[in-house]
Amino acid sequence: MRGPLGAVLERYPLSDGTTEDGGIIRHNRKCRDVAFLVIFIAFWVAMIVNSSFGFNQGNPLRLTYGLDYKGNVCGDKHAHPGLHQLELKYWLNPNQVYQSGVKDSQFKLSNARSICLLDCPTPLEDSLSWVCDYPEGDIHLSMDDWIDRNYDYYEILTPEMKNASLQLQGPCYPVIFPSVNVYWSCQYIARASNASLRHWKQMGGVDIKEDIVVDKSIHSFINSRSSVLKRYMADIGKAWPVLIVCGGLLPLFLSVVWLLMIRYFVAAMPWITVAFFNILIITVTVFYYLKAGWIGNDAISPIIGDHDPYIHVFGRELNHLRAAAILMTFVMVLSILTSIAIVRRILMGTSVLKVAAKVIGEVQALIIFPVIPYSILAIFYMVWISAALHLFSSGQVVQNNCNTNCCAYDLLSEKVNCDHCCGYSIRYTPHIAVAIFFHLFGCYWATKFFIACSSTVIAGSVASYYWTRGETSSEVPVLPVFDSMKRLIRYSLGSVALGSLIVSFVESIRFILESFRRKLKVTETTPDSWFGKMVYHTSQGCLRCVEWTIKSVNRNAYIMIAITGKSFCRSSAIATELIMNNILRLVRLNVIGDVILFLGKLFVSLSSAVFGFLVLDTHKYSSGHNKLSSPLLPVLVCWTLGYVVATLFFAVVEMSIDTLILSFCQDSEEHEGTAQFAPLLLMETLNEQNDMQRLTQ
Repeated sequence: MRGPLGAVLERYPLSDGTTEDGGIIRHNRKCRDVAFLVIFIAFWVAMIVNSSFGFNQGNPLRLTYGLDYKGNVCGDKHAHPGLHQLELKYWLNPNQVYQSGVKDSQFKLSNARSICLLDCPTPLEDSLSWVCDYPEGDIHLSMDDWIDRNYDYYEILTPEMKNASLQLQGPCYPVIFPSVNVYWSCQYIARASNASLRHWKQMGGVDIKEDIVVDKSIHSFINSRSSVLKRYMADIGKAWPVLIVCGGLLPLFLSVVWLLMIRYFVAAMPWITVAFFNILIITVTVFYYLKAGWIGNDAISPIIGDHDPYIHVFGRELNHLRAAAILMTFVMVLSILTSIAIVRRILMGTSVLKVAAKVIGEVQALIIFPVIPYSILAIFYMVWISAALHLFSSGQVVQNNCNTNCCAYDLLSEKVNCDHCCGYSIRYTPHIAVAIFFHLFGCYWATKFFIACSSTVIAGSVASYYWTRGETSSEVPVLPVFDSMKRLIRYSLGSVALGSLIVSFVESIRFILESFRRKLKVTETTPDSWFGKMVYHTSQGCLRCVEWTIKSVNRNAYIMIAITGKSFCRSSAIATELIMNNILRLVRLNVIGDVILFLGKLFVSLSSAVFGFLVLDTHKYSSGHNKLSSPLLPVLVCWTLGYVVATLFFAVVEMSIDTLILSFCQDSEEHEGTAQFAPLLLMETLNEQNDMQRLTQ
C-alpha cells in the first residue's frame, strides 16, 4: 500500500526535512525514462534516413503509369526518348498478348513489346492503320511528327522493314483490336475489326489470334494485387488537396466549434452529437452504395476518357467498394441500436460534461492549445505521405530474364534482334518491404507520441485547477497550459515516449496476431494437426492478453505523469491502483461521458469522410488526368485524419474529466475518504450521479 505522494499537496517535504516552496504540482521532479527518449530520438534519425532512401530511389509516376519495352516510365519527360504526355501503355504485338494469356504459357505479358502513347489506337473501317515503334535510326522523324502521324510511318519503311512488320516483328504493328484506356493502359477489346483483318491478310500478314484470351490477359495484368495496391497509393498522391481540406482543415474547424458549443451549450451537445452522428453514418453508407453501383448509375469505372458506352470493364476496386458498403451497413445498424440504448443515460453524461465545460471556461487556453500538436502533426503527415509514396515506388527497374521468342526489329542495328528483347519490370527487394513497414510503424508511434504529449499537457493544466479547489490562486500559474508544457518537455518526454511505444508495439502485435488467426480461420475453423490447433488457440490467447494490456496502458498513466512526475511504469501502477479502488464510482461517472465523446469524434471524422466523398465525386477526380481508381482509400484517409484531429481537440474534454476524477480519488485516499480540494461543481455532480443511479435502479 503506497503512502501519500506529495505531488498533490501544497508543500513537498525534501530529504533534509525542510519544505519546498515550489508550489502545487511543481515539486522536486527529475527526468524520467531518459533511455527511451534517446531511443525515440534515434528512431527519428532512422526515420529520416529511411525517408531519404525513398526520396532518392522512388518515382511516384511508377504507381500510376506502366513501363515501355526500354524500361522507361510512361509520361516521364526525362526518359529517352522524351515521353512527356505519352502516358498510356500500349502492347504492340497482339499475338504476344494472346500467348501471355494461354494457360501454362511461359511467356509473360511484361515481356510483350510495349510503348507509350498519347491515346489508345482504334482500327479504321476502310483501311489498315499501324502503330510504329519510337522513331530512331533511319526513321528521321521527331517525336512530335510521330505523334502527328498517329504513330504511323509504315509507308516510309524499307522493304525489309515492311516484311518484318508483316511477320509481327516490327517496327510497325497493325491495329486489329479496338482498345480503351483502363487505368493508363490500353486494354484490348476482343472484337477484331473485320475490315482491318481483311486488309492484313491481303497484305500477306501472319495469322493473328482472335480470342477472348487477348482481352483477359491484359485485364488480369491490370487487376493484379500489386497493380491495385499501386493505384490506391497513387490515389493518395492525386487527392492531396482533398486530404488537406477534408482531412485537416475541416476537422480543425468542426472540433473547435464542438468545444465552443460544449462550453456554452453543454446541455444540448450530447443530443446534437448523437443525432448528427447517426445522420452522417447513414450518409457515408449511402455514398458507398452509390459508388458500388447498387443505388443509381454512378458506379466507379476503370475506363478513363470517352469510350463506347457499350464497352464495360470491371476492376477489382469495385469489389472492394461493395465489401466496404456491406461492412458499413453492419456498422450503421450497430451504431443506431447503440444510440437508442444510451438515450436514457445521456442526462448522466451531460452532468459530467458540465464539469469539463467549467474547467474550459476557467483555463481558456485549453481550447487553443491543441493547435500546437495539430500543426506539428500536419507538417509530419505531409512529409510522411510524400515519403511513403516514394518508398512504395522505390523498386529497381530491371530487365526480365525470359527464354521465349520476343524477337523484334531494332531500328538502330537495322535488323531483327532476338537478344535482350525481354521486357522490364519493377523489382522490390526484401529490404524495401522492411523499410515500408518501418515507415508505417513510425507514423503510428509518432501519432501516439504527439497525442500523448497533448494529453499530458492538458492533464497537468487541469490538475493545477483541481488542487486549488477550482479557484484562482497565486500557486497556480497564470498560464497553466504553458507551465505544463515546460514540465513535460523538461522532465517527462521519456515517459511519454515509453508509453506511446508500448501502445504502438502492442497494437502492432495485436494486428499481426489477428491477421494470422484469420488466415487460419479462412482455411478451416480449426486446423486438423495438433501443431495447427496449438498455434490457433495460442494466437487467440495471446490476442486476449494483448487486448487486456492495451486496456491497462491507457491515458490514465499520462494523467499521473502530469500530476506526480513519476516514470511511466510507476504512474501506470498508481493509476491502476486508484482505478481498482474506485472502480464502481468511475464506471458510473465516466462511461457514458466517454461514449458521447467517442460519438463526437466519429461525428467530426464522418463529416470529413462525407465532404471527401463530395469533392472526389466532382469532374476533376472522376475523369481526365486526375481520375482516381477508387475514392475508397482517400476517403478512409480523410476519415482517419479527421479522427486524429478530433482526438487532439476532444482530449481537452476527455482529459479534463479523467484528470478531475483521478485527482478526486487521490484526494480522497490521502484525506481518509474525504476530498479536500474538489471543486464545488464536481461535488455537486457526484451527488447528482448518486441520485441518478438510485433513480434508474
